[in-house]
Amino acid sequence: MVYPNGTAALSGINLKIEDGEFVFIVGKSGAGKTTLTKLLLREEKVTDGKLRVDDFRLEKMPKRKIPHLRRTMGVVFQDFRLFPNKTVYENVAFAMRVIGEKSSVIKQRVPYFLNLVELTDKAGSFPTELSGGEQQRVAFARAIANNPKMVIADEPTGNVDPEMSRDLMDLLIRINKLGKTVIVITHDHYLVEQFKKRTVTLDEGRIVGDRNGGVAVEA
Repeated sequence: MVYPNGTAALSGINLKIEDGEFVFIVGKSGAGKTTLTKLLLREEKVTDGKLRVDDFRLEKMPKRKIPHLRRTMGVVFQDFRLFPNKTVYENVAFAMRVIGEKSSVIKQRVPYFLNLVELTDKAGSFPTELSGGEQQRVAFARAIANNPKMVIADEPTGNVDPEMSRDLMDLLIRINKLGKTVIVITHDHYLVEQFKKRTVTLDEGRIVGDRNGGVAVEA
């Protein structure tokens, strides 16, 4: 991936993530983590090579198909991106309304996801009335509301304390056990060490490490 100014954000990347895997993508600032996320979401387009997500060929994808790609993904951003004028229930329901889901289905599914993230009692609260960890859990619920195949969490523990970080990671493990592919973008090596999952390390746009529970993954 080369930006118009000539900066090579990613180079020589050869990475395959299987359905249902849990993968950490780690690296320092500027390593290429953000670019990789943008490529997966098709916010940026690869300038060379191939990129596949399920049956989508992102290097040739026309813009009209991008919404279909993104419906297969749930994304949790570091800054949460919740609607401040909507309640917790409405924030989660919004994700389903955008794709035209029936009201009857929304009424059935929103309580299920709020229970999954242990926020049933906060359904009528607004984001400003929640702690940082609670806001993050609302973001998780919204990300999985449309039953995506893949969940991408961008620095999910960046704005919460260590105890809450552990709780959020436990939630991602539970989501993974539901059969979802989970990709966690982070620079927190201490957090990664606590969970023996596949870890791909980026440095200056290249993969410099790929280990699964301490064992190197063969290319």
